[in-house]
Amino acid sequence: MAKFVYRMQNILDVKLKLEEQARNDYSIANAKYTEEQTKLRQMIARRNHYEECLKEELSGSLDIVKVNCAKKSYNDMKVLVRRQMMEVHKAEIELEQARIALNDIMIDRKTHEKLKEKAFEEFQKELQAEEAKEIDELVSFTFTNNL
Repeated sequence: MAKFVYRMQNILDVKLKLEEQARNDYSIANAKYTEEQTKLRQMIARRNHYEECLKEELSGSLDIVKVNCAKKSYNDMKVLVRRQMMEVHKAEIELEQARIALNDIMIDRKTHEKLKEKAFEEFQKELQAEEAKEIDELVSFTFTNNL
């Protein structure tokens, strides 16, 4: 019996490796995005803490040095939060690009797998046709010999 050999198997293997690499890239981008979001949440919590400190300094008796220090800390934290929001946005864009690249590669791999399936089906049809031809020859040979 003949053995099925897909002539573009090496291309399919490359597509599988590319997909694995794209999955890894997506995973790394997702981890970075999650890390940046966590940093942002922590910074927002710190900003809220500094805001509370500023409100406490402004209530009751006023110490200008402490008020200015609290206000500076709060404003610095606001700037850091804005920067971190930009980092989160960049990480989100990278994550989306990695997702799109992974999706494209998956579609390409699936296309090649479909081509392999069709080639295998064609191979099976050819094999069945050969077997049918051999059976016909055998039947006609036996019929001719019986006459």
